[in-house]
Amino acid sequence: MHLDVGCVVQADRQEGHRPRRLGHQHHEPLHGIDDPGAQALSKKLGVPLEIVDSQGSSQTEISKIQAILAQGKKVALMVNTVASSDAPPIVNAVKAAGGYVSVWWNKPDNYEPWNVGDNFVAFQKYSGVQSGECTADALAKSIGEKGNIVALAGVQDSTTSQTRVAGLKEALKAYPNVHLLDTQPANWDPQQAVGVTQNLMAKYGNQINGIWSADDGMTIGAIQAVQNAGRINDVKFATDGLYPQEVADMQKHMGNDAIVGETFHRGFMAAAIGLYTAYQAATGAIKPSELPHEKRDSLFKLSCVTPQNLSDFTKYDSNIDGWIDDLVKDGPWDTPPTPWSAAVRRSCPDGPARRLRQESGRSRRAPRQQQVREQ
Repeated sequence: MHLDVGCVVQADRQEGHRPRRLGHQHHEPLHGIDDPGAQALSKKLGVPLEIVDSQGSSQTEISKIQAILAQGKKVALMVNTVASSDAPPIVNAVKAAGGYVSVWWNKPDNYEPWNVGDNFVAFQKYSGVQSGECTADALAKSIGEKGNIVALAGVQDSTTSQTRVAGLKEALKAYPNVHLLDTQPANWDPQQAVGVTQNLMAKYGNQINGIWSADDGMTIGAIQAVQNAGRINDVKFATDGLYPQEVADMQKHMGNDAIVGETFHRGFMAAAIGLYTAYQAATGAIKPSELPHEKRDSLFKLSCVTPQNLSDFTKYDSNIDGWIDDLVKDGPWDTPPTPWSAAVRRSCPDGPARRLRQESGRSRRAPRQQQVREQ
């Protein structure tokens, strides 16, 4: 079956995903490292790639995708939606154009690929609950299992942010002497995170022993605010994504090892997995309706990262082409270090608390360090 273009759509400037004409869209600062995976996959498959940057805007995201589809070319698309509510209009547009799309990170509860048809190939993500749990666990331990923390959430209409915050709160149940003073959205944005952190520090002052963030982009801003306040040696940070700047800060022991917990998942892996899944459907290598539901609404494994095991995970960044070779050989669900993990069930009438139980398959339990990576 002929495929004209692969497209990756990123919600923000950090997470990109693309395939033949392959398409990729991105939005978050966390996702800037996604592009290399889509580009390497495009080269490996010999398929043109188009990358769409939504610049954090749902309207921009949807209009740019519609413009690509209007060219009349058959598209395999990986999209990292800005907001959960963006998924249905994007999927409907792709379906109407005869393309195939895999959605990463955000979609509405109960909006499932098998109810839409084969053109909505799969919904994929790394576990937000597990991310929130492992980073909260590291942060609590770093402050001696007692003290006060604040949290920076992402976009409010984001299941990724909601589940990470739910994981944070769940993990803190094991630490009754660690108090979450406040949770404020910083919308995945480093600059917003500077202002939010400054406001929290003005409100709570030296009560704050640790700062938890739903992703590294916001941690970058939080660290700047804490540095400006002269408290970088006193405050600990835990966050998600293991961005290059955070890797560098951990390697140089910034702020007396201020960053104590991270999660390992890579934008370039998510981009390539999503894009290759859509590509396989577009070329007839897989028939989505014949896949089990667990592979069409699925989690991929993530790992908890500390300064002690950091080098176990950074090695993947220097051999993206080699990892792409493994992806094409093993398929989107079975490629280490981030194979498919478990089904995501999101019939969640009571919101994030139930989503936490459904996504992770457990509750009221502190996370364990894992040797297989996340997101």
